[in-house]
Amino acid sequence: MTIDQLIGLLEEYRDEHGPDAEVRLMTQENWPFENRIAGVTSGAEINEASEDDPSEYFDDQDVAEDAIIYIVEGGQICYGSKRAWETCRDC
Repeated sequence: MTIDQLIGLLEEYRDEHGPDAEVRLMTQENWPFENRIAGVTSGAEINEASEDDPSEYFDDQDVAEDAIIYIVEGGQICYGSKRAWETCRDC
């Protein structure tokens, strides 16, 4: 999914549910969980962080590409629903 595709989908949901609707991350289709979103980062930022002080990071492996944006999970809230995969747009 590209940034433009994600923004387009989020804009549709904003129009339907309003700008204050909470956004969560549904993970693991076979054992679903709802998760908070901690924030976003990029491959470039991840790779740059390991250059600052590689000994500071347990995982100093670079990510695949700099032009990738990551939505970072912020912790499990509760169990999710398998129906999320049946109803998701652009799945």
